[in-house]
Amino acid sequence: MRILSHEIPSAVGQTVTVAGWVHRRRRLAAVGFLILRDRSGLSQIVVKTAETQSLLDEFGEETVVQVTGTVAANPQAPGGAEIVDPVIEPLTEPAVTPPIELWRPAVGAGLPVVLDNAPVALRHPAVRAGWEIAAAAIHGFRSALDGQGFTEIHTPKIVGTATESGANVFALDYFGGPAYLAQSPQFYKQTMVGVFERVFEVGPVFRAEPHDTVRHLAEYVSLDAEFGFVSDHRDVLAMLRSAIAGMLAAVGERAAPALERRGVTLPEIPVDVPVVHFGEALKIAGADPDEPDLAPAHERAIGEWALREHGSEFVAVEGYPMVKRPFYTHPQPSDPRWSNSFDLLFKGVELVTGGQRLHRYSDYAAALAARGESADAPAYSSYLQAFKHGMPPHGGFAIGLERFVARLTGAENVREVTLFPRDLHRLTP
Repeated sequence: MRILSHEIPSAVGQTVTVAGWVHRRRRLAAVGFLILRDRSGLSQIVVKTAETQSLLDEFGEETVVQVTGTVAANPQAPGGAEIVDPVIEPLTEPAVTPPIELWRPAVGAGLPVVLDNAPVALRHPAVRAGWEIAAAAIHGFRSALDGQGFTEIHTPKIVGTATESGANVFALDYFGGPAYLAQSPQFYKQTMVGVFERVFEVGPVFRAEPHDTVRHLAEYVSLDAEFGFVSDHRDVLAMLRSAIAGMLAAVGERAAPALERRGVTLPEIPVDVPVVHFGEALKIAGADPDEPDLAPAHERAIGEWALREHGSEFVAVEGYPMVKRPFYTHPQPSDPRWSNSFDLLFKGVELVTGGQRLHRYSDYAAALAARGESADAPAYSSYLQAFKHGMPPHGGFAIGLERFVARLTGAENVREVTLFPRDLHRLTP
């Protein structure tokens, strides 16, 4: 029976079978070494006989092999043990030399080369670590919200209308009629609050925005949550804080080796996340008081302020102007110019948008009328049906997974931690 590399140290003196990829071959005067890679890490196989060394010479790096041998203790080997007296059996033909030297500790190639060769480049332990961290974060997100009584949902990704008019959409032909790739599950997750009260979704969203930056993608994974019976957006922020705390804890527990390979120290999210009103945030950033939104430079300045004044790499900016928020956003009761919404900044970059939503049908009708639109329009009628039949005060948030991992790992470009990025220029591999 096959065992994994990380199990070898506990099998000293036993005959075992391992299988994986030839990560590296080394030849010394009287002995050779095969470094084998599997999903759990690396193992060392000692090759002494001339026949086995000759066989090993035929296998290029990345050839898939199976090895049976005896486990011996060796403090210098990975995990403190290695396999000796091996019988090596190839499971594929000898592999072609990969375009990237996967055995080197650091990735020597530039990002375009890595992305062009993603099916192979992702095998590099440091590159693979990005998605190991992402997978652990998803697990933590699910576990945290499961523990709070949420129901996981999956909503359509082919829709008949755009969700948010502020973002361009990908149009497609749907059996001869117009349709679009979903920009967000927003309408559906609100509707499902009327069914389950608390819902979340992990899935792709699509934005045809012509951004060519290190922080934007045309397709990314969104971690969405929506729940009912909130008092205001501060309840939403508190739930978000719990979700992120769960994500960070899961990353630390499930992806510790990946963090080590990337040289990452996990931050802590404070129990009470610092909160600053949008108007005050503009002052902190030295921005024009009439600015309707925060520019990246403003976000960086506010992040620096939060770290300096509160010792926190997380800070929430609340009360964005209503003119910059979607029509379903609940205004601040004391001053309707501002919204009961927020952005959560992490290390000086906007990571999450959240807030309280409108929940009365009459408020939706008024909000749409102010935009010159009708609540009876086909784009809104099915969505607003739920509000005609009673919806509780509710709110929610959405976390961009790739951006979260990029900020966590210090990646300069979000594409570094995306499996197969889609942007203005990339549709393959």
